[in-house]
Amino acid sequence: MSVFQALAELESQGKGAVLCTVIRSAGSTPRHEGSKMIVYPDGHILGTVGGGELESRVIKEALDVYQQGKPRLLSYSMVNPKEGDPGVCGGTVQIYVEPILPKPVLLVIGGGHVGKAVAHLGKFLGFRVAMSDDRPEFCNPEAIPDGDEFYPVPMRDLPQAMTITPQTYIVMTTRGSVVDVPGLPALLDSPAAYIGIIGSKRRWLTTKKALLESGIAEEKIARVHSPIGLELNAETPEEIAVSILAEIIMLRNGGTGERMRI
Repeated sequence: MSVFQALAELESQGKGAVLCTVIRSAGSTPRHEGSKMIVYPDGHILGTVGGGELESRVIKEALDVYQQGKPRLLSYSMVNPKEGDPGVCGGTVQIYVEPILPKPVLLVIGGGHVGKAVAHLGKFLGFRVAMSDDRPEFCNPEAIPDGDEFYPVPMRDLPQAMTITPQTYIVMTTRGSVVDVPGLPALLDSPAAYIGIIGSKRRWLTTKKALLESGIAEEKIARVHSPIGLELNAETPEEIAVSILAEIIMLRNGGTGERMRI
């Protein structure tokens, strides 16, 4: 399979990787301009940018780039390994390392009125929508037409049922602390970009107290956004969905949430 075929396959499957391209070389180098290599999240590769120590270093950088989600320009001199160079060819090379990130996933836990509205708006905004509810009748294509994936399992089983990545945004529109307390710890150990829980301040304080009493560390609990969303005085499920997705967009894009009126 060629690098270009592999990139098309990644897009069709909604998966991610890192594309490494030699953009400049001078003197004697293992590969020249245009050479490409894909580094997959598990570390295996397709193509090559030169092999040996050079390639080993690029793979390591690529895996970090995938986690950070930002491209990186790498420059190497291949003259003197005693000074840290990755080879003795005698040339120099620059490699552009670019993350190919999958479409962000909106994981909505709880298929009630608000969860359904969040799924609908998330789909409109370009997220891949994953739905979960331990009640199967609330977690299927008929109940949630905008869902792409369905996981009718207890919350604690979600990390085993699906792949949660740094491009996953978790919105918990659940029934209450009775569901959140046993299920949330498994999600706090995931690399999700965002974890938000619907409900009042009192509900969150009750949930937080129970989590602390069960031995969950304060720094893990601090990952949670609750009450969820921006303050819009939202009332209807649709308005609440706007509030929730507005917070996610703000955090994802580095916004402030302030009015733009001068």
